[in-house]
Amino acid sequence: MVNDLNPDRADRVAEAISAAGGQALPWQADVSNRFQVSAMIERGRDTFGRLDILVNAAGVLKTGPLSALDEWDWRRVLDVNLTGAFFCSQLLGRVMAEEGGGVIVNVASTAGHPHTLPDGVSYVATQAGIIGLTRQTAREFAPLGIRVNAVCPGNIAIDGESGPTQAGELRAAQGRWGQPEEVASVILFLCSDGATFITGQAINVDGGEAMV
Repeated sequence: MVNDLNPDRADRVAEAISAAGGQALPWQADVSNRFQVSAMIERGRDTFGRLDILVNAAGVLKTGPLSALDEWDWRRVLDVNLTGAFFCSQLLGRVMAEEGGGVIVNVASTAGHPHTLPDGVSYVATQAGIIGLTRQTAREFAPLGIRVNAVCPGNIAIDGESGPTQAGELRAAQGRWGQPEEVASVILFLCSDGATFITGQAINVDGGEAMV
């Protein structure tokens, strides 16, 4: 299933998957709404029979200084970035447990560790929170056969250009921007049988940003 608040984006990704020989169902749900998440999961089970992998990648960013941040913006970033990952993990985790196990990968950011940003306190707080959510979920879900890890991108180009949260602040030992495919490959590895003994980890995909 391909979920996005923007149905056009979900359709485009689903069409690309289908064109590559896969099967995909586009869906529109707000992950901060528990009922919409539940409906999404049930539709996925009806369509595919079972759901083995969850990638929590929904995220919003609000820049600006902490002293001027509006309460609504603070709550919206937390609701989507952190509560959305919680809802999806909790509800689909129950399904995975019934079906014998599964894999959850949370997409966080190096803003969660080890680096902060010049501003954007709500975003940074949620990225650190996702890492904590990952570790605790991994511990509680391990006996159920569910592995949970986080991928923390940093210095990733978007549409061939520098990312909006790090523009002009490239910090990478490799001296270049990463590509989305380089993040995707780590996610794919964590979902594969090659990572069956890996859980509770937060893996930086940052070109060595943590060393600079």
